[in-house]
Amino acid sequence: MSETPNLPLPAANRTVFFVSDGTGITAEAFGHSVLTQFELRFKQVRLPFIDTLDKAHDATRKINEAFQVDGKLPIVFSTLVKTDLSKVIQQAKAMHMDLIQTFVEPLENELGVKSSHTIGRSHNSANSEEYKNRIEAINYSLAHDDGQSNKNLADADVILVGVSRSGKTPTSLYLAMQYGIKAANYPLIPEDFERNKLPSGLIPHKQKIFGLTIAPERLSEIRNERRPGSKYAALVNCRYEINEAEAMMRREGIRWMSSTTKSIEEIAATILQDIKPEATIF
Repeated sequence: MSETPNLPLPAANRTVFFVSDGTGITAEAFGHSVLTQFELRFKQVRLPFIDTLDKAHDATRKINEAFQVDGKLPIVFSTLVKTDLSKVIQQAKAMHMDLIQTFVEPLENELGVKSSHTIGRSHNSANSEEYKNRIEAINYSLAHDDGQSNKNLADADVILVGVSRSGKTPTSLYLAMQYGIKAANYPLIPEDFERNKLPSGLIPHKQKIFGLTIAPERLSEIRNERRPGSKYAALVNCRYEINEAEAMMRREGIRWMSSTTKSIEEIAATILQDIKPEATIF
């Protein structure tokens, strides 16, 4: 029985706009979550810092131009706080997904309090404790990337271990940037397997260790992009390293998960659930 070939996705013929009075991160994150439910391609346009009427009118013009070119209604994900700015954008020929207007009024009714309608409040945190914690966590994760330093491991919230290219670095930085988590990461290398034990600097902090593994075939693909045809990337070597790393983690009682089919967001969510950080109050 022959396999059904993977058909290519159609060309992008619908434009999506992410419109915000701030950075647009919220609109874009929400929009991506929704759009990934559809096997379609979209041309994506970011319109951040729409905080004046002139900018709102200019954004509306761009949205209308996309309608003329595509012949289809653009999709607009908007997080504009100010009602007058939102009304201008609503005049554009588009399908509008206004996140603020959709959720703020029901919350006002439930909480019995009117919202402040303050532009950019969610990202206006350069002097806040949360912001400072995130910057500190990023610096910490960079200083403790790939086993660069054994200093201050007692300050780590989590220490990620795994073979080279199993996803430790991007996960560490994501945890730092998004959640202010101080994440160190250490590679498990053949010398560790020969000694049959963890790197000595990690042993006092074993309760903070979380392991990442990956399918050998996928690891070989990733490593071949970095060092084509090398022993480092050879499938037989990848199988050896993965088998040894997983055996070590089982033997040492280390919690671990496979990153093979998981996004960084999914990996981070699993780690956060495991280390149970304190709830954030804002």
